[in-house]
Amino acid sequence: MNKFYRRLKKYTQITVQILMFLLAAVALYLILPGEPKFKYEYQKSFPWKHENLVAPFDFAILKTAKELDDERQEQISKIIPYFTCDTSIANANIKKLREDMQLSSNIKDVQKQNVIDILSHELKKMYDAGILQFSIDSYTELSGKSEIRKITGNSVTRISTQALYSEKQAYNTLNATKQELDKSLGSLDWLNAYPLDRYIAANLTYDFETTQKEIDEATQNISLSRGMVRLGERIILEGEVVDSEKYQILESLKASYEKERGNDFNRYMVALGKSLFILVMLGLIFVFLYIYRRDILVHLNRLIFLLLLITFTVFIAQIIDAIPNLNIYIVPFAILPIVVRTFFDSRTAIFTLFITTLLIGFYAPNNYEFILLQVSAGVVSVFSLNKMHRRVHLVLAAIWVFLTYAIVYTALTLIHEGTLMLMNLSMLKWFVFSSVLIMLVYILVYIFEKLFGFISDVTLIEISDSNQPLLRKLAEEAPGTFQHSMQIANLAEEVILKIGGNPFLVRAGALYHDIGKIARPNFFIENQAAGMNPHDRIDNMKSAEVIIDHVKNGVKMAQKHKLPAPIIEFIATHHGTTKAKYFYLKHKEEHPDSDVNEDQFMYPGPLPKSKEASVVMLVDGIEAASRSMKEKTHQNLQELINRMIDQKIDDKQLDNSELTFSDIEIIKATLLDKLINIYHVRIEYPEDKRLKK
Repeated sequence: MNKFYRRLKKYTQITVQILMFLLAAVALYLILPGEPKFKYEYQKSFPWKHENLVAPFDFAILKTAKELDDERQEQISKIIPYFTCDTSIANANIKKLREDMQLSSNIKDVQKQNVIDILSHELKKMYDAGILQFSIDSYTELSGKSEIRKITGNSVTRISTQALYSEKQAYNTLNATKQELDKSLGSLDWLNAYPLDRYIAANLTYDFETTQKEIDEATQNISLSRGMVRLGERIILEGEVVDSEKYQILESLKASYEKERGNDFNRYMVALGKSLFILVMLGLIFVFLYIYRRDILVHLNRLIFLLLLITFTVFIAQIIDAIPNLNIYIVPFAILPIVVRTFFDSRTAIFTLFITTLLIGFYAPNNYEFILLQVSAGVVSVFSLNKMHRRVHLVLAAIWVFLTYAIVYTALTLIHEGTLMLMNLSMLKWFVFSSVLIMLVYILVYIFEKLFGFISDVTLIEISDSNQPLLRKLAEEAPGTFQHSMQIANLAEEVILKIGGNPFLVRAGALYHDIGKIARPNFFIENQAAGMNPHDRIDNMKSAEVIIDHVKNGVKMAQKHKLPAPIIEFIATHHGTTKAKYFYLKHKEEHPDSDVNEDQFMYPGPLPKSKEASVVMLVDGIEAASRSMKEKTHQNLQELINRMIDQKIDDKQLDNSELTFSDIEIIKATLLDKLINIYHVRIEYPEDKRLKK
């Protein structure tokens, strides 16, 4: 029956895995473009590696982006900008000048009236020409322009820019007229009471809407092509270098091909090809995971996370690529391998990056260049961020990613163009944006931890702080257990560094593995004062129950304090399914004639699965046993370590672990070396042994 359930569980697991991959395939199918793909790959300044190519149909040679931009700028330079004239401003200010001077000065003689007329006339002349708020040089719309179109009501007139005034120029001109009148007519002190700037205000404003409409009409007529290639005309020969002209013709053929084929291609065949491409890419991921990281396939949340991350990255890339003013390189693709590396390992991160880049790169502009840049930057991000427990590590990774982008792009430019003068410096802007966005990793890692139950090195370091509430409580209420846990953490960390694994995880797990002892600290020998043992007042079965319960209590406390699942594994598995041996043997000794229910003396398990949890199980028992040894010699410690580890293997406590026989030997040697140092044991040499005898 158990065999049937195991098979059923296995087949169910495989079915779910296949379903996850199929759902990912459907999502990618809907995200990726469905148009036919031009079958030739080519690069500027590289030889044409395909057969001789002739035009399969008539097509126009498209102009380059630079040519179109130059023509557009030329058309724009011919456009005369429009400015709207507000005649009410001139009338109001001239009227105000006349009224102020006539009413206030009580002028009666002809001379003073003549002064007012001259100033009013000069002011009107400037308003008729047009007054701008600022100088002409400050208007980008007037750069290189010799005239403007002035809109007054329903009429439009052309005005030379030299005839225009700024508010400052208008004031200076009116003030100069006043000074000339003062010299020719004698002292005009009464004019000083009227500041002339109050009568000057800009009456011309730039009419963006009308000007832009004319610009749009002019630029819409720009031809997108510059010549034709006829059916059967030779385009390029095999081995011929793709120069700038040939490259543009090939780009034009590619655009025309995809447009022409879009009208008459067999959609079913294109859909079939796209489906096969996606299935092959996902199949490669499945094979990789099956061979190297089967644990990701087994744990559904890990598999869903990985497939969702790939799908979402492809989706974002396609969205950005479809927006005209954005470049696909703004997408921080390096985040993908960094996140995968944070939760899994470097090999999985690089392989995932490779597959995702191929999925996007097949449809991205300049396929080869895109794939080369993204793979290079992604691999560097993984190598530069083998640690992420400090903020500076992420900053340094972002810098290295940007430098990789810049160097590889510069190299490609030199290969293609043969000079840096033609390098598109605006690309560096997108590389900077992409590199800076890598800082989002901290936020994403936190979100993924909460959604999928993962744990990062940053979180492990945080929860390993001895000032965390649960560890602080352990130190206060069970100080002996706390010191024991610290010792286990140090030993286990040293071991895991030798056999390979996550030292942050093993340290955090070791610190928390005995937190269940907080419930009844005095029942554990490391917390007992001399001569005070509460087990003396209860029977052996009750004592075993109390001891075993520290595992259950620890799991409950960890769940209550919302510790991550990988840490709870250490608490639940650090005794595996072994017995509380001391009380079991004592009970048998006291009740030799009765049958003993071994289950009552057995820890609930489960067995450890990870290297880290297995190491903590081994170190926990050996460290505790070594402290109780009366004579701590090299030989005694070696025998203790070998005996206890071999016993764990015989009891099948390591059957589910990832430890190898090689790891076991390294663990034995490392623990022996560390315990000798801890207890200051002097190694006995052959000469010492003879003298002792």
